Amino acid sequence: MKKKSFFKDLYALIPLVFSGFLCIGLIFILWQKTTLVLQFENQLIDLSSIFISISGFLSTFILLYLILFAVNLKKDKKIGVSGLEVLNQKMHDFREIIEILLRSKMWLPGLKEYIDEEFAGLTFFQVKEFYKGKSKLAIEFLQEKNNYADTENLYLELKSLLQTDTKQKHIPETIAKPESYKKELIQKWLEHKCGSGLWYYFGYKYGTYKEALDLDAIYERHQEKIMMHAISIDSKAFEDSSFNEVFLSKLGEYITNEVLPKLYQLQEKSSEKLPAISRYLYLLFLLLVFFGVLLPLAFFLFNLTILSLIVSYSFVISVVFFISTTFFRFLNNSVN
Repeated sequence: MKKKSFFKDLYALIPLVFSGFLCIGLIFILWQKTTLVLQFENQLIDLSSIFISISGFLSTFILLYLILFAVNLKKDKKIGVSGLEVLNQKMHDFREIIEILLRSKMWLPGLKEYIDEEFAGLTFFQVKEFYKGKSKLAIEFLQEKNNYADTENLYLELKSLLQTDTKQKHIPETIAKPESYKKELIQKWLEHKCGSGLWYYFGYKYGTYKEALDLDAIYERHQEKIMMHAISIDSKAFEDSSFNEVFLSKLGEYITNEVLPKLYQLQEKSSEKLPAISRYLYLLFLLLVFFGVLLPLAFFLFNLTILSLIVSYSFVISVVFFISTTFFRFLNNSVN
């Protein structure tokens, strides 16, 4: 991988190196010609309008492209923000459901105290990342033998969905509803498939865990509240559902496959900055304006030496050469 990265970086530098050598070579050749050929200086002066026009056209084209790029990015961000608000609300409703489930009596006796007191401060993320060795508590938790039929993992997973920060260790009494969920937190939820536990415990393996997860112990009014939030999340997906293990399995699958991935994508899109190609184009724009337009004008206005025109022409030719050898690669990288 390192060797491949090295060759990739080397390949990217080749056009820049050749453009630099071309610029230096042209300055040397043109300067030599002005000293050897008497009329060559006048020829360079006569060509100034052509070089100014070429530089002006290219810089205007690049500037327009950058403006259109920025306008399109702004439109995309607006669309992303509006979509993000909808997904944030879905996540709020889902977390309301999770809070009800966590505070309910469906868990085996002693499970909540076991997690919230004996393993206070332990998070689902630490357990899933025990191999990194950052949490001795996580390793101790995994080595423990208890009588909770493995439902302690589901309890920890649901607790993680009430976090508002990856490093948060304790869930407050009042669950926060942030305006936007942190990208790092959403990434953790996705990485560890938080929410899929509902599908696993209440769907795929419900026969195994049904004795340890008593859904009938959840108050009827709380069941109605859960269904109300589910309808708010997606009325079409849950309008014919009743509160049972099938519904919870479907809810976990919906959140894992539909809400969290889109939430992450839109979160990333809304914080998207101008890509590398825009910086590349802006640098070319500055070089063309300075060396292709301003320097020749300064030559006529302030009676600069012919060397200033030589430098101007050499830079413009080198920049055009650099654009012609790199633009397709930068465009391809940007699209991909």
